[in-house]
This record gives sequence, structure tokens and C-alpha cells, in this order.
Amino acid sequence: MSVLTPLREALLKQLADGQFHSGEQLGERLAISRAAVSKHIQALKALGLDIYSVSGRGYRLAVPLQLLDPDRLAQALVPAQVEVVPVIGSTNQYWLESIVRLSKGDVCLAECQTAGRGRRGRTWISPFGGQLIMSMYWRMDQGMAAAMGLSLVVGIAVVEALEAEGFAGVQLKWPNDLYLNGRKLAGILVEMSGTAGGPCHLVIGMGLNLVLPREQQQRIDQPWAELTELAPVTDRNRLVVTLVRYLQDYLSRFEANGIASFREPWNRLDYFNGKPVRVLMGEQEIHGIARGIDEQGGLRLETTAGVRSFLGGEISLRGG
Repeated sequence: MSVLTPLREALLKQLADGQFHSGEQLGERLAISRAAVSKHIQALKALGLDIYSVSGRGYRLAVPLQLLDPDRLAQALVPAQVEVVPVIGSTNQYWLESIVRLSKGDVCLAECQTAGRGRRGRTWISPFGGQLIMSMYWRMDQGMAAAMGLSLVVGIAVVEALEAEGFAGVQLKWPNDLYLNGRKLAGILVEMSGTAGGPCHLVIGMGLNLVLPREQQQRIDQPWAELTELAPVTDRNRLVVTLVRYLQDYLSRFEANGIASFREPWNRLDYFNGKPVRVLMGEQEIHGIARGIDEQGGLRLETTAGVRSFLGGEISLRGG
């Protein structure tokens, strides 16, 4: 995987407007040869960027790119610490390793992840600039038991932040995915550490599809969606600020009141509510109709034996 060196970052800023730039122009601006420009363009493509090369016209990004602005984000989100790492292995892993210096609500963002992961160790595809990739630190002094249902609250916060920014129609899949028209728009991964009787340290990761390059689309093995299907993302930095503020607010409310107060908004946004599903728990598969969540955040499933609640497993549509 390529590294985003200062020179490549400068090259990317030249291309960010989505217009054609000749190799000669780029070379003059960056004080390098046309051959070096071509070499660095290939390195940017290796990060997942969709760059066209047209003889006689030069290079252009398939989609204009607005880079994350560390200074703007830091000013907007005071007192939270904001760290932007353009290319990273995993924002969650980096934040987990940084816990000793973090405070509640501190955020790490990246343009590209090379070792992103989802639930159960699945690979999370993270092309450069194609997603909003973020991890937030939170601490719960009540311990790990108090964190039960937190991923549900994170999902509600993200959907309602998107609604506030004009992106309507996003729904939730229990326990931690965002759906758009039945396809996966975003994934949430909550990782925690702590000891019995001590505080619970949480790192809340999210990958939200904005617009995925064509080559990267072919690597995804499930139906997926992009936020740009709803409307253009005209200001990525503003979207980050809104998402972080909603998350901080909703996590504070969750800490004070627990999951029960979020039951109604979850059920309103639940894509599978009222639909036939199957719950997979190891080798066991239970079929029924999804009926939202209970007071503990467990999935309510209407089965032939009555309504049952599940706090683990994975939910998916029943085939046939």
C-alpha cells in the first residue's frame, strides 16, 4: 500500500478540483519531472483514488475531492482533540493504543485505511477519500455492563445527524449497520477495554460510504450504498463536525439514561422492523418477524413460540 508523502499530498491537492491538469503543469508546480509525476500518480491510484489519464490532456480525478481540514475541525470541535491521519492502518486500533492520552469525545479521522475491519474480523474496504472514516473515544465509569446497547445509540446519532444535514431516508440494521434502500451505507465497530469494577474504555469506529471508486466497488461482497445517492456531499468537514457533535450529545444522554430512552427512535429507524428475518447464533438459526428492540437493546423476534429477545448474533433477511 502506498504512503501519502508530502509531495503526493501536494499533487493530490492540485488534482482535487476534478479538472484536467497536464503532467508538464503538475511537474512545474511541484518542481519534479513529468516521469516523476506519472510515478506519483500511480502511487495515488494504489490508495484507491480513481484518476483518469488522457493523452494530450493530462490527469484528473473522476470525482472532485474535498480533503479533511485538521485546523478547521480542531477549531469547530473544541475542547475535543481532533487528529487527522491521511493514511492509517486502522483508526480504531490507533485510538485503542492512544487511550492513556485521550479524553471523552476525542476523534481520529483518516482519508484511507489500509487495515480497516468490521465485526468478527471482516475486512472493511476504505479507499482514499471515498468514505468518512472516524473513531471516537468514550469512557464510562459505571463499567462494561453500562455500555450494553451503546452501538444502537451510535447508529441513531449518525442517522439523525445525517437527517440534520439533509440526508433523509437512512435506516438502521441491528445491531450496528446503516442501510440505504436495503443496502449497507455504513458500519459501526465498538471496541472496549477495562477491568472488573473499573471504568470502561470505548473506541467507536465508523466507516460511512460517500462515493466509492469503480475499482473498489468490485471488491465489496455485499449490496452497498453511497451517501451521494441522496445528495452531493458538498462539505465533508461540516458533515464531520455535525456527526461528532451528535455523537457526543447522544453518548452523554445514553450514559445518563441508558438504552431504554432510545427505544422509540431505534424502532422508528429500524429497516427490518416488521420484516421476516433469521437470527444466526453459531450453528443455530431462528426464524421470525423482527419487532424492534426491547428495554435492554435486545432484538425482539416474533416466533411461532412467542416473542423472544436476543442480545447477540447477527440479523439478516430470511431467504425464500
